[in-house]
Amino acid sequence: MADLASQFAAAAEAVQDLDERPDNATLLQLYALYKQATVGDVEGRRPGFTDFAGRAKYDAWADLEGTDSEDAMQQYIDLVDELRG
Repeated sequence: MADLASQFAAAAEAVQDLDERPDNATLLQLYALYKQATVGDVEGRRPGFTDFAGRAKYDAWADLEGTDSEDAMQQYIDLVDELRG
């Protein structure tokens, strides 16, 4: 787990230095995987229909409900590696 956690931390730093900004769908996926890995299942109420960004983030995170923290970490690492080329 310690090795996975250190790889996850390195990927979280590396995502800040990507050559190109990922598209919105990929950014939502990164957000959701990060939250699932660090917090667990989605918490709180779904934002109202006027909060488009908050609602999209909530929905992306909710789609990962039940995903194990370690699985989310590995998926995040894999996605960042893919984006780095």
